[in-house]
Amino acid sequence: MASTKDEVEEERPPLETDGVPVIDLDQSPEVFIPQIASACATYGFFQVINHGIDACLVDAFRRQMQLFFSLPYDTKIKCKRREDNSRGYFDDELTKQRRDWKEALDVGVPGSRDWSLDDDDERNACLDGMNQFVPVDVLPDFRPTTVFYFNACTILSDQLAKYMQQGLEHTLDALKTKSGGDDIDVSLKKSHTSYLRMNYYPPCPPNHDDSVKEEKEEMAPLGISPHTDAGFLTVLVQDDDTHSLQVKMKGDEWVTVEPIPGALTINTGDMAMIWSNGLFKAPLHRVLTSPHQTRYSAPFFYNPGYDASISPFVPPTKDIPTFASKYHSCVWGYFRAVRFAGDLTDLGVEIQISNFLIESSEDDKSGSTNHHIAKQAEFMKQVEFHEPFSVEKYRSLLES
Repeated sequence: MASTKDEVEEERPPLETDGVPVIDLDQSPEVFIPQIASACATYGFFQVINHGIDACLVDAFRRQMQLFFSLPYDTKIKCKRREDNSRGYFDDELTKQRRDWKEALDVGVPGSRDWSLDDDDERNACLDGMNQFVPVDVLPDFRPTTVFYFNACTILSDQLAKYMQQGLEHTLDALKTKSGGDDIDVSLKKSHTSYLRMNYYPPCPPNHDDSVKEEKEEMAPLGISPHTDAGFLTVLVQDDDTHSLQVKMKGDEWVTVEPIPGALTINTGDMAMIWSNGLFKAPLHRVLTSPHQTRYSAPFFYNPGYDASISPFVPPTKDIPTFASKYHSCVWGYFRAVRFAGDLTDLGVEIQISNFLIESSEDDKSGSTNHHIAKQAEFMKQVEFHEPFSVEKYRSLLES
């Protein structure tokens, strides 16, 4: 007897490329939602096909990104980001207190949520600052194409976050428990503070080639040093013919994420790991340099509202140690501010979600708090999320 469509789909496992799953969103949700949950829990990385973002839009956006980075330096630097505005052009970012081999431009959702306003309209101010685009007479199609792509990534991220929540609920149900956390939709879809980063990685000169002796690998220049993404999830478009993105797997093995033509690469971030109480992984990843090839990529960082307090999804009963909350609540605005400050200047050890771990039941009962928990509380008393963040203004609260 012929199989039904659902029966056929249930028999079809996700594709894999070097261990990173490729998930088809054209299947029924009953099939791909468990696949997404498994990928988030096992790898923290996966690729999606049939994702709903038109290929023509992706190609047009890629072309505009390339045109921007081909502009003279004197033109790009007029959009330079500053200590009081995280949005704009830069070529001097630090990752893990180490300078990246790249140029980049950050564009984020306006504080007004209204893209029709002028970018420097005071209603667009927010913690991350204001967008800085090159003038229309320089690149007429750059801003509108970027905005169209930004909004398409937002819609896809909304859907992926919903699938992740449904997948987590399915996982918890399989573990015979119920979640007691907030609906992630409250912190994301209604008040997200996402931003899109356009990256250009020029060839690394031969004398800086990263093909050095193994014992000196840590000294080789990298496009981006090993890191986790701070937000909830990332939607990445990257060149099909340049395989530079690597994720660290179990056993400390670095595995290259080979892009599938037409696919988008997804990875979970720090906030998803806290929210899932550690069930979903925030994977460590890096970008290699090349002595010969250029590389373009654009990660869309889907982030919670600035004032969102991200807490673990845990069962209401606290008497099951396996499911006890592993993390203190983390306010996204504080975490984001400290991470941005660390991108510009060395403030000591970079903030990590491990700083929000509940160390022990004694720690929880006593009410004692660690360094970042105390500073987060003070930060929330002083911050104005509708005003651009200033590293200098909040330096005393951000330094380690």
